[in-house]
Amino acid sequence: MKTIVDRDACISCGLCVSLCPEVFEFDDENISVVIQDPVAPENEDCARESEDSCPTNAIHCED
Repeated sequence: MKTIVDRDACISCGLCVSLCPEVFEFDDENISVVIQDPVAPENEDCARESEDSCPTNAIHCED
């Protein structure tokens, strides 16, 4: 699965990093970035939970 973060939409709330640290982390600008591409099967659920929880819909998961 591929996961993308829209940098322009990210507000650095940290939900994705706390829900799925195997897939997301903050960069030097405190914007979420994907660190696992493609997302490993065992991390797909937390990546999708991050997508659903993102308050600005900045995360997009694609099969």
